[in-house]
Formats: sequence, structure tokens, C-alpha cells
Amino acid sequence: MYNPLLNTFITVVDCGSFAKAAGVLYISSTAVMKQMNSLESHLDLKLIERTPAGIHLTEAGAVIYRDAKFLIDYSKKSVSAAKAALHANDTTFCVGTSLLNPAKPFMDLWYRVNKEFPEYKLHLVPFEDNHEGILSEIEKLGEKFDFLIGVCDSQKWLSRSNFLPLGRYKKMIAVSREHRLAEKKCIDIEDLYGETLMMVQRGDSGVNDFIRNDLEKLHPEIHIEDTPHFYDLSVFNRCAETGNVLLTIECWQDVHPGLISIPVNWDYSIPYGLLYSMNVPEDVLRFVQAAKNIIENT
Repeated sequence: MYNPLLNTFITVVDCGSFAKAAGVLYISSTAVMKQMNSLESHLDLKLIERTPAGIHLTEAGAVIYRDAKFLIDYSKKSVSAAKAALHANDTTFCVGTSLLNPAKPFMDLWYRVNKEFPEYKLHLVPFEDNHEGILSEIEKLGEKFDFLIGVCDSQKWLSRSNFLPLGRYKKMIAVSREHRLAEKKCIDIEDLYGETLMMVQRGDSGVNDFIRNDLEKLHPEIHIEDTPHFYDLSVFNRCAETGNVLLTIECWQDVHPGLISIPVNWDYSIPYGLLYSMNVPEDVLRFVQAAKNIIENT
């Protein structure tokens, strides 16, 4: 889109000499001079005056220097826009995936409905589980992702996305491999007496608030420690490092190699499902409807 010799010209001017520019460009000073001669010959303009003290821009050179960075930037944007236009009509669903919100449940669903979308392909988009940044990822539904699969009882999540429930995960507890409960195949709630149970702080999840209320009322022997509203790997690390007990779910059994997840004799569970944009594109809405039909007929 633009003459690449402009890059050399800008570097020479910014550095103030051919020798310094050569060091930045990883070529010889002779090569830099030849490229500058070629550019001046191509433009039929004298751009630089060579002096023993270094280089100085001519009036013409000052004009070219002023506009060159704009030309380069504009050219790059033009090429990027052209590439985007080339793929504008691609039929692709982008699905977010992370350690705590893996795309596997979406894939299981996809293989049951993909006959209705024969022209579509899937593109998995990784993102970070960060309790400080997860809401900004949810807000990118419709832009960065078409779908996310997540455990979702969060009012903050539900205020930023549509949600189609797909099922429920059982609540479990996780402990370090050295913990006194680590050898048990299943525990009773009384086994947690005297333990510090880590769970999300009150106020965002109805399910977790319900569990907290039950524990505080019926089992005050269990000490509760607040975590952020949204788990990330740091929460699992703290559980492993402190020897505390962590309230977790069955799909997170392999998140941290230093922890063991154990079922509990209780009936607590939490919904998981498909998250998608508030401003639903037509094809996403078609997929959601197809998924609903599958669930209703199962």
C-alpha cells in the first residue's frame, strides 16, 4: 500500500544519522544510504542534506516526514479493514473457553444441533478467569464471543447477558491432598465442623447465599471465609496453601492438581448454561432456539 522505504526514511530522521539508523534496522550503513537514494530517486525529491554533523531535512523532506507516519498508519488500517471485509460473511460461531468455564458443554450441545447449521464452523476463543476482569469478558458477548458456557447464578452476569439453563452441577468441597478429609469418598456436613469453609461473599448469587444462610443457621460450627464473588485460580491456590476447605462444583474437580474434590451428603446444586448477548443476532437466536428444542425433548 505504501513504499516500504518510508520506514527507513523515518528511522533515519528519528535517529539523526545513517549509522544509528543502521543499528536500529539491523542493516549496514551502506544499505541505509542506498535505500535513501532509491527513495529520493523514486520521488524525484531531495529529502535529506548530508553533513559531517549528521543529517538535516530539506523543506520537501519535512513535508514527507510529516505525512509519512499518517500514510503508513492509514495503509495498515486499510489492509486490516480489507481483510475483515473478506471474512465479513463467514459463518462462524465464536465460543469462549477458559479453565473454569470450558467449552466442552457447548461442544456436547453443538454435536446434537449442528445438522441445522451445516454451513457453520466453530472458533474457540480463550479468555482469562480473573475475578477482577470477568465482567468485562461477559460484556464482550456479541463482539469477542457469540457464546460462553458458564456456571451462572450471578446477578451481575445475568444483568449483562441472556442465559439458557442447560443443567445443574452438584456442590462439592475441595481440600488439599494432605487434609484430614482427603481420603474420604463422600463426607457428611458434620465432617466440616471446626473447618474454615471458603465460599463467595454474600450478595450476588442466590444459590450461594441460600447455602450460607443454611450453614450459619444450622451449622455454626463451620467458620465461613469470604472469597471474591467470582472464583479464579488464586482462590484455588489459597485453599491449597492454607489447608482450608473450598466450596466448589463437580465440573471443577481437575482445576487444581493439589486439591481433591469430595461429594457431600447434601442437595445443593447450581445452574450452568449458555450465555449470549443481550442484543441477539439472528443466527445466534436460531441456535438458542434449536438448543431449547433439544433440552425440552430430552
